[in-house]
Amino acid sequence: MRAFGTRGPVDPEKHYVVQRSDEIADFINRVKDGRYIVIFAPRQTGKTTFFYHALDALTAEDETYFPIQLDFEEYKNRSLPDFYDALYEDIREEIEGVFQKRGSIPSEALSRFLENAQIRDHILMRRFFRNFANLLNNQRVVLIIDEFDGIPQVVVSDFLYSLRRIYISRTTPRSPYSLSIIGVKNITQLGYDRSIFPFNIQDEFTLPNFTLDQVHALLTQYTEEVGQAFAPEVIRSIHKQTGGQPFLVNRFGWILTEQMDIPKTEAITMHYFAKAHTQLLREANTNIDHLRTNVRRDRRFATILMRIVSYDRGLPFNPDDPLMNELVTYGVIAEGADRMCEIVNPIYQHRILQIFKPTFNGLEDTYFPEDSSVDFIDYLTSEGHIDLEPLLDNFQAFIARAGFRILQVPNTPQEYVGQHLLYAYLDHFVRVVGASMFLEVQTGRGRIDLLLIHNDRKYVIETKIWEGEKRYAAGKKQLAAYLKLEEVVEGYYVLFDHRKNPVPLVETEGVDGVAIRSYVIPVVQKSPSADSV
Repeated sequence: MRAFGTRGPVDPEKHYVVQRSDEIADFINRVKDGRYIVIFAPRQTGKTTFFYHALDALTAEDETYFPIQLDFEEYKNRSLPDFYDALYEDIREEIEGVFQKRGSIPSEALSRFLENAQIRDHILMRRFFRNFANLLNNQRVVLIIDEFDGIPQVVVSDFLYSLRRIYISRTTPRSPYSLSIIGVKNITQLGYDRSIFPFNIQDEFTLPNFTLDQVHALLTQYTEEVGQAFAPEVIRSIHKQTGGQPFLVNRFGWILTEQMDIPKTEAITMHYFAKAHTQLLREANTNIDHLRTNVRRDRRFATILMRIVSYDRGLPFNPDDPLMNELVTYGVIAEGADRMCEIVNPIYQHRILQIFKPTFNGLEDTYFPEDSSVDFIDYLTSEGHIDLEPLLDNFQAFIARAGFRILQVPNTPQEYVGQHLLYAYLDHFVRVVGASMFLEVQTGRGRIDLLLIHNDRKYVIETKIWEGEKRYAAGKKQLAAYLKLEEVVEGYYVLFDHRKNPVPLVETEGVDGVAIRSYVIPVVQKSPSADSV
């Protein structure tokens, strides 16, 4: 039986696979047109799997194309001569493998050439491919280089110059006829002298995340083999929470079908989805490890990311901003349809909030009044449901009790301290009562919609920073529309007011047929000692 693949390239014989037919057809057309293609995308987005499958489809369709697949991952610390020695050996192994796979043998002339050829530098490499093509009897060489980021710094510039010369050459047949470079970093980020750009002939190829239809098709493969269905809401939720990110989609599938002990006679419902989602938000896996490492590479990333998620007006995307481009390269943000920055999916947004949340904010002991015996467990009703209104009333009182001490929360900009504290407060609560909490966002910016699930009930809290009366009123309309979409009759709207003279407010009102309880919570601007400075 096949499984959902989360470790390396996906094998159709072992794993469920998204058939990217349109994308593969696009790639094949570019190869046939002799394009030199580049794709620089985050790790675990399925790019290696895609290119291998696309190349298999091409050569199965037309054997006049001769594929050579290379991987530069092991080359990073090689000297120039060692790099080219290893490159030649890998090329020769790939050539032999293609002949074996096709059940044929190279001509005597080609065998002698391979036996005597040497590649000691970029010039000899260019001549090698030209001579190799002349001995292939009208076959066209298609070269794919995976993990291109591993190319040594001492090599990269001249290597790219040679590829450019091959591309613009009038020599027939051109070899490689088509080239695909796959990596994480863009060519301009590889660290060579940027005063001259040697590879300005590339055709950039974008490999998008899975669509909702592709996620549905992937999960349906499991259902057809095993007989266990995914509830339609689960399929939609997996796509929404992951944004179609291939690793996260497959990870959800793996948890729900392999790790969780769900009887195969039962459908996979939202009850199980919530448990799998909670695990994914807390577990360590390679994808989240990459995310954590990448967002911590530069201290300035935190400011950008929190600005994106906290302000309704958002942050304009600037294609010339190096910090934004790095976050795009790492697959953390994207440019939205409105040209604003967006976090690419709710799971990443949730984990980013966790990453930048202080482990200990110093205020945990003041969540409740000193003379109170109340604890988080007391915010469950006698029927076992969450009593959210008094829970948030207590949070508002907690912020007032804490006063200027919220300014002392470590490693948290004052601008975002209110949202950090609400998130930490609710995170503590859901762990105590055994609930699930995750983000529900459509754009990945400007609002933090927290969805709590407990005993199969949904509770929605939207939190923002105060940006004026108009945005306050518009936010209620947004929340009302979302509540009706989720079939929830009441919601909670929490805003943090950073003005010099904030006005606290609590009100409950009907908006478009649902009840919304709103809190405008003042955020202290300075400690009392600041007045004496």
